[in-house]
Amino acid sequence: MTGRQHRLEHAHVPMAPPAASRRTFLKGLAGAAAGLAAAGCGATWLPTVMNGSGTPTPAMPKVAIAQATGYDRSLIQARTREMLDSLGGLRDVIRAGDKVAIKTNLTGGLYFQPRPGSTAIESYLTHPEVVRAVGELLRDAGAREIFIVEAVYDKQSYDVFGYEDVARDLGATLVDLNRPDPYGDFAITPVGANPFVYEKFTFNHTLEDVDAFISVAKMKCHANAGVTHSMKNLVGLVPAAMYALSPDHWWRSALHGADSGRARLPRVIVDLNRARPIQLAVIDGVMTGEAGEVPRDNNSFKPVQPGVLLAGKNAVSTDAVATAVMGFDPTADYPNPPFLRGDNHLNLAHSVGLGTNRLEEIQVVGPAIQDVRYPFRPA
Repeated sequence: MTGRQHRLEHAHVPMAPPAASRRTFLKGLAGAAAGLAAAGCGATWLPTVMNGSGTPTPAMPKVAIAQATGYDRSLIQARTREMLDSLGGLRDVIRAGDKVAIKTNLTGGLYFQPRPGSTAIESYLTHPEVVRAVGELLRDAGAREIFIVEAVYDKQSYDVFGYEDVARDLGATLVDLNRPDPYGDFAITPVGANPFVYEKFTFNHTLEDVDAFISVAKMKCHANAGVTHSMKNLVGLVPAAMYALSPDHWWRSALHGADSGRARLPRVIVDLNRARPIQLAVIDGVMTGEAGEVPRDNNSFKPVQPGVLLAGKNAVSTDAVATAVMGFDPTADYPNPPFLRGDNHLNLAHSVGLGTNRLEEIQVVGPAIQDVRYPFRPA
């Protein structure tokens, strides 16, 4: 299958015919799923399993939580392995010989300065040790090629924030999604049936060529999106210059809209997740920041240390649990916190069948939410 197509996680899906390639077979299944979406299936989609009587029943998505006091390499490796093992491993995410992209979050690059006593990777950027741990497990599972991807804000970001070292140790390739390299041009990737805002996106071809796509995000609040976890992390997939309303905008202002209203950005987030689905979501909440996504001039942003990692194979459910760990209701509607300035993209994702953000429909493995809850101030 191509990377932009959905992996259907139904346990009762038939096996591919021997003569068919894996990509061709799964491409057909993805087309069937798109047909269901086009038919107007608005209910939450859940993977199904066969019960004892042979009747398909919904299976609750699993989200794993682990605790970590810091970014010691061996600790992060152990906790990440424990989480993925508790989710059933990576056999349903990748197979031997696969190509995999890991989307990190290096928002703002060197544009912002961390608060005194903290660093960027400790307070608002994905820590490279979390990406390293995920990459090592992917290698162990048989990944042939690993790409660490981000539309970086400046050329120095990968080096300054430790990703050159991670890529070298993993044998991974760093890709700047602002550029078409190593391809001659960008890909045009459709969202699918009934998009909210965008019918298609401009992506680096890497995002279409990989067999699996993983979002490794930072757990934070966000001024316009309420929270930014694995789903919001995909805003950094598109070339910044192509999605700016003005040449002097360094951010993707077209995704927010001219007035940064409540409706547009949350729906763009859902469109991005339909164009490039996430097969594995990992969230770095070991050290992060509250009251915003980056340190701004108003000094509201404050570094905090929740000491948690999260992982799940459904991005909506994983982000919902992360939102609850932050002390918020993941089903809250605008203008309730943390969705003070925009509609709740988790509710929107639920409404189009991308997954559930209802905690009672999610199985949490590891520590319970209430045992690791770390209340955040909203942005």
